[in-house]
Amino acid sequence: MSKIILPPLLLFVVLICSCEQTENQSLNYKTHVFYYSWYGNPQHDGGYLHWNHAVLPHWSDSTWDNAGSFPGKEDIGANFYPKLGCYSSNDTSIIRQHMEMLQRAGIGVLAFSWWGKNSYEDKSLTTYLEIAHSYGVKITMHIEPFYNSAEELKTQLDYLATKYSDHPALFLYNNKPFYYMYDSYKLKVDAWKKLLHPGGELSVRDNSSDATFIGLWVHKDEEDFFKHSGFDGFYTYFASDGFVYGSTSTNWQMLSEIADKNELLFVPCAGPGYKDTRIRPWNEENTKQRNKGRYYEDMFRAAIEAQPDFIGITSFNEWHEGTQIEPAVPKSINGYTYKDYGTNASPFFYLDKTKELIEEFK
Repeated sequence: MSKIILPPLLLFVVLICSCEQTENQSLNYKTHVFYYSWYGNPQHDGGYLHWNHAVLPHWSDSTWDNAGSFPGKEDIGANFYPKLGCYSSNDTSIIRQHMEMLQRAGIGVLAFSWWGKNSYEDKSLTTYLEIAHSYGVKITMHIEPFYNSAEELKTQLDYLATKYSDHPALFLYNNKPFYYMYDSYKLKVDAWKKLLHPGGELSVRDNSSDATFIGLWVHKDEEDFFKHSGFDGFYTYFASDGFVYGSTSTNWQMLSEIADKNELLFVPCAGPGYKDTRIRPWNEENTKQRNKGRYYEDMFRAAIEAQPDFIGITSFNEWHEGTQIEPAVPKSINGYTYKDYGTNASPFFYLDKTKELIEEFK
């Protein structure tokens, strides 16, 4: 077959079309939203999962008697009620609706809560990647602390690399996957050095399991942890401003400077509010009222002012902690009235608010 040489203008058009197959120009790929695929219902999964969340005991005060759980359906373990009802995270029609919501909000990257090989969440990940790709949405991993050692985590990272690293919907940074490591303090510096330093005995650097690793900054004096452990950056996750040092927005400028000094990435995380008293009735002190979007605006703008590499949003659908931007509806059941997004507010209020704030981030 003879070689075909395209005119420069036509070649430019072909290249543009090729890019648009994988990226949607209306989405911001520097904005990442934390997403939970752990929900189930009887129609798709044989029973309720997570909607029937248990009431949790106090972390230290044994006088709180919180035995019991929620039945699901209309009475769920959350202070808000989803517009889509008690959906299954395995329902492809739900996944598509969620992708459409991300498009509406302008969010380019979904940070997928991942609980290890063959977990409930892992079994649906390929489906999420396939559907996300058709919408131009990218997926990155939010790796939960299910592992107990560096050795165990290494096998999990190898599995991720083998099964998913070639998928076109996977979010890449510097041509490598991008992993948020929740509760990264669970392993000590020496354990992380085994994995994240080039000379470490379990090192993933410069091989197929390498990635951009983002640890969780929690307490005040953690600069040495991130400097010596081998992480590529840090994020703050928590939506309750002031809950810990890292999630206190007035500290973000300082954290940004620490990141710059150590050539690390910084990802401050904004949330629309926080309310988890259905599953933690003893935790009212960490409630953050939404105030018709003002809380979200203040936290998101504080993130923008820190001039970060990325901004995280906590969360798309962590209903138990009331941090979701997914549409919610007014509802009352068994004497309980769920919270909503404000008088006369659209269920899509926080998706549209996110779109406005992302435009400011641009």
